Amino acid sequence: MWSYTFRRVLMTIPTLLLVITVCYLMLHATPGGPFDGERKVSAAVMANLQAKYHLDLPLWQQYLYYLKSLLQGDLGASFRYADWSVNDLVAKALPVSLTIGGGSLLISVLIGVLLGTVAALRQNSIVDYFVMLLGNVGSAFPSFVIGPVLILVFAIWLGWMPAGGWDGFDVRYMILPMALLTFINVSTIGRVMRGSLIEVLNSNFIRTARAKGLPLRTIVVRHALKPALLPVVSVIGPLAISSITSAVVTESVFSLPGLGKLIVNGASNRDYTLVLGLVVLVTVVAVLLNLLVDLAYALLDPKIRY
Repeated sequence: MWSYTFRRVLMTIPTLLLVITVCYLMLHATPGGPFDGERKVSAAVMANLQAKYHLDLPLWQQYLYYLKSLLQGDLGASFRYADWSVNDLVAKALPVSLTIGGGSLLISVLIGVLLGTVAALRQNSIVDYFVMLLGNVGSAFPSFVIGPVLILVFAIWLGWMPAGGWDGFDVRYMILPMALLTFINVSTIGRVMRGSLIEVLNSNFIRTARAKGLPLRTIVVRHALKPALLPVVSVIGPLAISSITSAVVTESVFSLPGLGKLIVNGASNRDYTLVLGLVVLVTVVAVLLNLLVDLAYALLDPKIRY
């Protein structure tokens, strides 16, 4: 298991380097620069600004300088936020996105696995129809449609929750954003769990367990649940990544000061270091999540390790 983990960790290094390189070249290939929107300044002032941020160097030297800073844990200084480094901006916004995204994903896994299991054990029942309806609605309607509907119903009509904003991790401001992401994730996890468990329950080793007279609870918990979770574990990684990308829409709809807002502002302002820092952060999170999924997959199915 340790050798498998070490090999998977080594494979993440070229992935990170490739993503950083491609994003760096794409940002510098786009027309314009981070200071083009400023009021007209003299050539001397512009030269000082470019020298301050190493923009006067050749592109390959800028790239090597940026890689050196990354190895030291420095994401650079923001071009547009005066007296703020990218590390400071990320440190302020990351807890918000982690709380909303991580909390919703954990709740989604618990609810999705439970609903999918009940739906598989009670096919063609009300619970089964509800899970399939939930899966279809969650897949058909995007987050920028469901989010305003939640605000309209629970914030405007009923007045139970705030319509948006953030107040120092107050639970009232987190319920609607987490409910939006949870609804979307549960629709996928529940549908996958249902189909996987139905397939496992029709396997030969389950028929053998039933023929031995084992109770249904023992069959499901000890024999069927573990192989049925393999597709669910496989889909958790992409769902976690999609939760990060959905944060752009979710945080815009609910006016949350998270990473989504920084991504939008950095892209519109051509803040190279901010965009690159966020890309590096999202890539590291995505790679780590995929690594954890691979390790969990290997634990559930030892054949993967070989």
